Amino acid sequence: MKTNIPVAILVRVSTQKQETARQLTELTHYAATKGYSVIEVCKETVSGDADADARHGLKRVEELAEAGKIRKVLVAHQFVEKIEQCGVSLYWHSQNVETLLPNGKRNPAASIMFALLAEMARSEREGLRVRIASGLAEARRQGKTLGRPTGSVLTPARFLHKHRDVARLLKAGQSIRNAAKLADKGVSTVQRVRAALPCNG
Repeated sequence: MKTNIPVAILVRVSTQKQETARQLTELTHYAATKGYSVIEVCKETVSGDADADARHGLKRVEELAEAGKIRKVLVAHQFVEKIEQCGVSLYWHSQNVETLLPNGKRNPAASIMFALLAEMARSEREGLRVRIASGLAEARRQGKTLGRPTGSVLTPARFLHKHRDVARLLKAGQSIRNAAKLADKGVSTVQRVRAALPCNG
């Protein structure tokens, strides 16, 4: 049954190299099957343990929640924040769990799961830091050169080929911001593509 509940979609990746397209496609499809009305898609590229000030996507979701414009937030990653205080339920796609029950009370199963996964995520990040530091130290002991190899910078032609989807959008008359959204690329990347186009596109 169609509900037409206003929702926001929040997608986060921890590095610029990761893509949000799969998350966005899954959550958009879920919203359509439920009859939800997607008010806004909020994206952010930030590590999971970043300071609150760096969480621009989260801050925008909070603004929408506080303004009463949304009733649910759809996410595809571990995420526990204060939007429940505004009566907004958070749906976590990969686990098919919502933080609020239909009566508006906190879902105890979600509380337990999120607490456990948050701890697991912190442990995993710490383990990753240790492994990276150990690997770098070993590479230095072996005399290996770290960082980007000399001469590995892309030529303008190769850069345009790598981002040919953005180039096509720009040539079709899309603005930089629209091209970034449609191609799921950063605005700075689209600006560089535009600058690299013959006669600037």
